Amino acid sequence: MKITTSIAIGSVLAGASCFAQDKLVFKGSDTLGAKMVPQLTEAYTAAGNKVGFEIAAEGSSAAFSNLLAGTADIGMSSRDAKDKEKDAFTAKGQELVEIVAGYDMIAVVTNKKNGVRGLTVKQIEGIFTGDITDWSEVGGAAGAISVYTRNTTSGTYKSFQGMAMDKRDYGTSTNKMAGNEQIADEVANNANGIGYVGLAYADKDGLRSVKIDGEAAKPRNKDTYPLSRTLFYYTVGQPEGEAKKFLAWATGDPAAAKVINAVGFIAIEK
Repeated sequence: MKITTSIAIGSVLAGASCFAQDKLVFKGSDTLGAKMVPQLTEAYTAAGNKVGFEIAAEGSSAAFSNLLAGTADIGMSSRDAKDKEKDAFTAKGQELVEIVAGYDMIAVVTNKKNGVRGLTVKQIEGIFTGDITDWSEVGGAAGAISVYTRNTTSGTYKSFQGMAMDKRDYGTSTNKMAGNEQIADEVANNANGIGYVGLAYADKDGLRSVKIDGEAAKPRNKDTYPLSRTLFYYTVGQPEGEAKKFLAWATGDPAAAKVINAVGFIAIEK
């Protein structure tokens, strides 16, 4: 099945991967790399495909730095490539190929004990920039708001800033976490906590996903929910060999779509 692509940058390099094809190395997004890709690779191996995998979920920025350095076969990113990242490949005469991996929603989560069930995008902007500091300002019980965010290497950090914060800076008192699971844990254990996670992480015990402008973070609302986003794989040059085979399966096979949806993401509709 045809792979969805592409951003073409510079000239095409044949055989871009530097790795032996008995192992595929994935680096980048925690959103993809902590749950979705590991479960896809397990299903792929269980189906009889003879290839190993190495997955490092270090943040979306790591996808591009590792691809550029030749230390990854496939980059995982919860955002599209920045112009400066594209320019780095152009400068080396390389082609950066973008492949849609699926879709996600950034869920804004609060502690289940919190009485606030919905927020507007404007209120979310106020909370995460530090303009709103107490739950009583958004209809909740009085209490200082504890804000948890991803760290600055995260694609989700940047995506949320663009979609929910009008590209404004985060407040100085925000608590920066390494991954979705860390944010989920902190908010679940803090009655005054609020954070954001990928949809696959929003069902943790002790959490509630708030409605945003009246829309719930549910797959059926992916076209209307304000914080919906696209997830990507990237390769240097058109994928070949085992990378091409895996990516075709992961983005087009019904078995892969079943895994993606079961994990809590939204598979590409074919």
